[in-house]
Amino acid sequence: MTIAVSILPEQQLATLNAAYRKAVARKRLRLSVGALLFVAALLVAAIGAEVNLRTLFTYFGNFISYFDRILTLDSGQRVWTDFGEWFWGWRKWLHLLGETLLISYVGTLIGAVFAFALNFLAAENTSPGPWLRFAVQRLLEFARTVPGIVFALIFVIAFGLGPMAGVLAIAIHSTGALGKQFAEFVENADMKPVEGVRSTGASWLSCMRFAVLPQVSAGYASYALLRFEINVREASVMGFVGAGGIGMELIVAIRKFYYSDVSAILLTIIATVFVIDIATGWVRGHLFGKEART
Repeated sequence: MTIAVSILPEQQLATLNAAYRKAVARKRLRLSVGALLFVAALLVAAIGAEVNLRTLFTYFGNFISYFDRILTLDSGQRVWTDFGEWFWGWRKWLHLLGETLLISYVGTLIGAVFAFALNFLAAENTSPGPWLRFAVQRLLEFARTVPGIVFALIFVIAFGLGPMAGVLAIAIHSTGALGKQFAEFVENADMKPVEGVRSTGASWLSCMRFAVLPQVSAGYASYALLRFEINVREASVMGFVGAGGIGMELIVAIRKFYYSDVSAILLTIIATVFVIDIATGWVRGHLFGKEART
């Protein structure tokens, strides 16, 4: 089978080549200017934030030596040579880790419930009125903008040391984060079923229940599971301010220079997060298909 290849006249071909080279040159110029602006902005930000590379390289050895110390037992041997000595407090740590998981679970559950109740009011296509939408959106912004550890510190001052402060902090922060994500799901929903349900004389609540909720429920559950995984890490950090869980034991080990305990507790937290990540990914994939894992 033969294929005919047409060759343009030299003058026309030269014109096209010149136009192509100009287009490539313009694109390269834009990329170069963009790169220079990015570097300039990065330098200005570094100077404004007082990032000193000399200090970084001067004291970087301290950072490395700390990891060397937390991987060394009091006897001078490496931690992996004696697991019994390394994980001497595993029963206590597992108990505190269980408390951290419960704090995360209860806080995520409360936050998901409040986010579910508020997201329909915050979504542009389902909110009953603009002023109500504005108020709910600002409320959710406040809840997710203030760091969870700040809420935890406030609640520790109000209610004392313990898990309650951690639960309340995670619940408020999860309400803001999940409320925003849930509202975006609703705004991307198909509104034709809502019009069909409304044409029957159904109330606003019925429209949300029968027309919108079936479209977004899978996304709700998937992001709630993902938020639980994030909150496990959040709860571990909140223990630093006395909000319960294994974070309280970790900060004590850091302050008292129990180096091997620091590495053992960190490894326990990391392994737990790995397991939760795998488990929640499996649950999302099993319930909602492989697309929910990505």
